This record gives sequence, C-alpha cells and structure tokens, in this order.
Amino acid sequence: MSILIIAEAGVNHNADLELCYKLVDAAVDSGADIVKFQTALPEEVVSKFAEKADYQKASTGADESHLEMTKRIHLDFDAFYKISSYCNNKNIEFLTTSFGPYSTKFIAKLDMQRYKIPSGEVTNLEYLKQIAVLGKPVILSTGMCNLGEIESAVAVLLSHGLERSQLTILHCNTEYPTPLEDVNLRAMISIRESFKTDVGYSDHTLGIVVPIAAAAMGATVIEKHFTLSREMDGPDHKASLEPHELKEMVHSIRLVEAALGSGIKAPSPSEAKNINIARKSLVASKNIKKGELFTMDNLVSKRPGSGISPMNIDDVINRVASRDFVADEVIEY
Repeated sequence: MSILIIAEAGVNHNADLELCYKLVDAAVDSGADIVKFQTALPEEVVSKFAEKADYQKASTGADESHLEMTKRIHLDFDAFYKISSYCNNKNIEFLTTSFGPYSTKFIAKLDMQRYKIPSGEVTNLEYLKQIAVLGKPVILSTGMCNLGEIESAVAVLLSHGLERSQLTILHCNTEYPTPLEDVNLRAMISIRESFKTDVGYSDHTLGIVVPIAAAAMGATVIEKHFTLSREMDGPDHKASLEPHELKEMVHSIRLVEAALGSGIKAPSPSEAKNINIARKSLVASKNIKKGELFTMDNLVSKRPGSGISPMNIDDVINRVASRDFVADEVIEY
C-alpha cells in the first residue's frame, strides 16, 4: 500500500471559491492523493469569548476576535459541493474536515471515501460518536494529546461501529510552525505499538524534511498544509508550503517509498549480478597435483565467487584432489 499524501488546503482559500479551485489544481500538479479542506459553521466551533492562538494573532492581528476571523475565512456549505465536483473532474480525492454536529451532518452528504478527525476534536465525545457511525475509514489527528486521551478517543470510535482496520492515527503537533525540537517523530512509533493501527504524521514544521523522515519511519499517511503564497493574508499561510515545495515533498516521499521496499533481506535483482564478482571462492594458493590432499597451506580465498564458498572450507580440507589445479585456479569438487 502506497503512502497516502494529503495536501491540506484547510482555510488557505480565504473564502474565495476561485482560490479553492487553484488550490485543487496545485494539489493535482504536485501528485498528492487527496486535497483537504475544512467545513464549519463558525458559531458552532468558536464562542465569542474564545481567544486566538499566538500564531493566529501574529498572522492576522490581535484586534480581530477568534470568531470574527473564523467568519471571515468561512466558506458556505454549498461551496463544498462545487469543490467536490471539481476534484472529481480533476481526478483527485476530495476530503473536508468538520468541526461540529451541523457540519458533520453536512459532510456526510458529500460521499467522501473517508473522514478526518482534527486534533481539537479528540476530546469531543459526541463528535467522535457522530463520525464513528458513518461507517467509513477514519484518520485521527492527535495534536496536543497524550496516549491516554488517544486511548479514550479510540475506545469511543471502536465502540460505535468503527473497525480497528478502518482507523489510521496521525501523530501531530499543533504549533504553527512546529519547532523541530518539539516534533518527536518517535511518538508515531509509540502510537502504532500502543493501538495496533496504521499510523501517519500531520506536519506543521517549516520545509519538507520532517514529513520525508516520517515516511521513512513507516508513516502510511502524510498530511501537510499548502498555500498558493505564504504572503497571503490568513492564519495558516505562513506555516504552509508553496506549490513548488509541495511538489518536491511528494516527489521525495515517493522516492523514499520506493527505497523502503518489502523488508525481506535478500539480494535484489540489480545486485545479483555482482555476487560472483564481489564474493570469493576457494582457489589454489599453489600448484596442486592430482591425488594431493587439500590443506590450509594450498588453499586461499579469492575472487571470483563462482566456486566453493570459503564458508565451506572445512568440507574441503583433507579431501583428495581429483585432478591437477594450477595456482589461482578455482577449486571444484
């Protein structure tokens, strides 16, 4: 199974449908498997008293409230029918994340192949139940979580109809951008060992090094934010990849994927031809006459490897030579 790469458009469309289409085009050009958006009714996600995160204040200003910001970058539900149709025409999987009961009811109508639970909803019991009963595979992001919180969320999902085989859990850090010292990629391995599910990584670091490393460590899903330009106004643009970087990331992950192989240690087709060249055989260290015994004094190991392996020298010692051998000649039984 190939690594599933999600190009996270998120809210980087700035509530402009034409920008959504351009983001889809960029995701298609990059070679990503999925382009993902976010679907919400602002009032069901954010209270009027909620504060912005520090990174949101830095990118959009402190005067505007969290709710006002959410409303400003909000797309009406009807837009997602159009985006989904556009994705279908462009032959890329459409995915959008919901953030509350009404938006979840809506996205259930979009006939998506899977659902994505964002990190902020891991501790939202009713939301988890609502997603679980939809009967589709689920990707669960776990930013800000400890293993106990993940365990509780997984238990809810599994007890409400989701099969363990349908669940992929993503390690994630929700700081934008995430400092490298806080990435903790090894936590992805801990999650896999703890919950016996497929795992992946949702990345918010700058650049493409960390998601490539996650791919090498066994991620089955990689998610990464992207934008048309980091100079655009909005909360997530600054920590997102631009289209050429997204394309480079996808290409690099595909190279890593090809290099990972099956895990079976055996000579590869490309190196099999080098076995006789690089390995050694037992050869005569001096002229040996027919009837002489093979000894440590008249045998030596040299290339090529087409004869008797030096690993079998004990089987040859004290056997009688059946013919003459000249110095450097490969010994044959």
